[in-house]
Amino acid sequence: MKHINNVTEFVPLGFTQDPAGEKVLFVMFLLIYLVTIVGNLLIVIVTASPALGSSMYFLLAYLSIMDAVYSATISFSGCMVQLFLEHCFAGAEVFLPMLMAYDHYVAICKPLHYFTIMKQKVCILLVVVSWTGGFSHSLAQILLVYNLPFCGPNVTDHFMCDMYPLLGLACTDTYFIGLGVVAHSGTICITAQSTVHLWLPHHSGFLLFVPCIFIYVRLVSTFPIDKSISVVFTAITPIMNPLTYTLRNSKIKNAMRKFWH
Repeated sequence: MKHINNVTEFVPLGFTQDPAGEKVLFVMFLLIYLVTIVGNLLIVIVTASPALGSSMYFLLAYLSIMDAVYSATISFSGCMVQLFLEHCFAGAEVFLPMLMAYDHYVAICKPLHYFTIMKQKVCILLVVVSWTGGFSHSLAQILLVYNLPFCGPNVTDHFMCDMYPLLGLACTDTYFIGLGVVAHSGTICITAQSTVHLWLPHHSGFLLFVPCIFIYVRLVSTFPIDKSISVVFTAITPIMNPLTYTLRNSKIKNAMRKFWH
């Protein structure tokens, strides 16, 4: 049955309605955005060095590209586009650390066969798997929410379009759809976190997976803190990855010194 929606656009409240507060937040998030773009692009340039020929640096460059794009995403159709892009890039970024964990496993357990196993074709395949996982995850989210009836109101207490705020605006029972979100998103978050923690204990994924689990491993409900938690994996995680990998990796630090010189 096709639903006719009275809602043609959604109004996110953001963090504050105070003009002075909005200016402060604009400057703060603009600086975070610029540092994120510059930091991640610098990693992409540095890891392109022939001296860093390992597949782990190829995957790191790919992670940095996703971080740069994921932090740059954008009425009813516009909200659906934003929802799709957010979950597509976020899903791909959740899957990628699991694949990096496999790379880490090969490097530790089979060091003599590392370059034989982790060939360029394998790296490209891992990237394709990551994108496929992100696209499939995002498509599932859209299918759950796109045909829901929205009769009003259209104001969401968030700064972006996301599943639970939208389900809260639907003028129908969304209990079983919420179960679908928990079963799908929650399972992905928990599985990814467990895998990454096992093989990449120093990965900054804590800032990605813990907020993901907090938001999606529960039934349909929204809390005021959800906005702040969402900032962690949409703004803080992309800016932390460059710092984590550059400060902990001597090869990348040496490559950066050569790049600056």
